Amino acid sequence: MPSFDIVSKVDAQALDNAINVVTKEITNRFDFKGSHVVIDLDKKEFKIKIETEDDMKMRQLLDVLISRAHKQGIAPEAFDFSKEAYQSGKLTRKEVSVRNGLRQEDAKKLVKHIKDSGLKVQAAIMDDIVRVTGKKIDDLQEVIKASKGWNLGIPLQYENMRN
Repeated sequence: MPSFDIVSKVDAQALDNAINVVTKEITNRFDFKGSHVVIDLDKKEFKIKIETEDDMKMRQLLDVLISRAHKQGIAPEAFDFSKEAYQSGKLTRKEVSVRNGLRQEDAKKLVKHIKDSGLKVQAAIMDDIVRVTGKKIDDLQEVIKASKGWNLGIPLQYENMRN
């Protein structure tokens, strides 16, 4: 029976490359010359720690991060900017977490959308992936097409297509 998996992964190497490109660009930009900027990636926890002198530079840095990560193939939805920046002495600090893997509530929303679509497929949650099975590959392709239209707020990838 044909099947495929829906996942939400971020490639650690692509994220590291994006951080390196952002660091290189910030050191060369005129508006950041002589200012204190620190971008640190924690690869184990998928968190980015950012320090700047003020809130305006923080916003500029986040814009550069999103655009460079997008060029590396990382969807902007992968970044969780919900934590507010906070003042620490003269510096503004922010911790941005990178979503890696489907959370349980996101997987449940995804399964609900698949069932509401009316296609003849089954969806099952397996840890941090959703496996979709059906009798025809055409039905599976319809699920992929439909899921690109759902605004879930998370980046989705489709892998492991089997016949």
